[in-house]
Amino acid sequence: MDDLPKLKCFSLTCYNRTRGYENLVVPLLRRMSYLEELILYIHILNGSTFISGTYLDNEILIHMLQLQTFTFYFASENDIVDSAIRISDSDIERTFTNVKHGQVASIVDYFESDCMICRVFSLPVKFHRLEPVTNNIPNIVFNSVTHVKLHDKNPFKHEFFIRFAQAFPFLQSLSIHNLEPPNWRPHEYHRYHTDWCSIVDYPCLISLDVNDACSYYVEHFLNETKTHLPCLTELKIWHECLERVTRNFTRDETRRNCAKVKRLIIERPTVYSKDVYNYFPLLSV
Repeated sequence: MDDLPKLKCFSLTCYNRTRGYENLVVPLLRRMSYLEELILYIHILNGSTFISGTYLDNEILIHMLQLQTFTFYFASENDIVDSAIRISDSDIERTFTNVKHGQVASIVDYFESDCMICRVFSLPVKFHRLEPVTNNIPNIVFNSVTHVKLHDKNPFKHEFFIRFAQAFPFLQSLSIHNLEPPNWRPHEYHRYHTDWCSIVDYPCLISLDVNDACSYYVEHFLNETKTHLPCLTELKIWHECLERVTRNFTRDETRRNCAKVKRLIIERPTVYSKDVYNYFPLLSV
């Protein structure tokens, strides 16, 4: 438990949710009194508090007087104690007054009535992976991010995917977890048709996972009149859903986005028919 005087740079990336942040990570960080560069990517599950600038100052940075560079992404997932209290993005960002924080952005999402996720991260974002991403994306371009998982209780509409593609221009891998298609209200229904006027372009997307998504999102991504996927080589999907959207591998609108797929990942081993190989000409036998 002594100080680590020779340690000048430390990086910790944990994509899985962890309950060990306060009793394992924080005590370790407090030993790094001579640290000059710190990089943290952590998703905290049921911690005692969300991560704010004040918390970082009092619990970590006060022990690192020589710190020069601090790059971070914190996601704090907590139960909601009082539903009447709602913390906003700006509430979190106002707590980051220390110059060591640099520029900071925050995203606060509420799930159902009993759970919230608060994300705070330094700008510009230098990490390659973000998850989960919801409808609530800030007006930021994430140039470094190549892997994203979309997950929300609310459906993703076409207008969201337009903003999403602009926010993640170098996206290579995308996973979608959403079983709810958009529910168009009567006064919004005209937008169902006008939304499709813009084709969403993912010039770098290689891998698409729609195994946990309803057919609306499969239609959105595979239909070339809605989405352009020039580099897609890996597709994870339910076989029945793929049959339905491609109309048993005969539909022209979905053929182009499937043409370069080399790896088709489905829920169980299947012997593909000749029609499948004709539809996916680069698929490995």
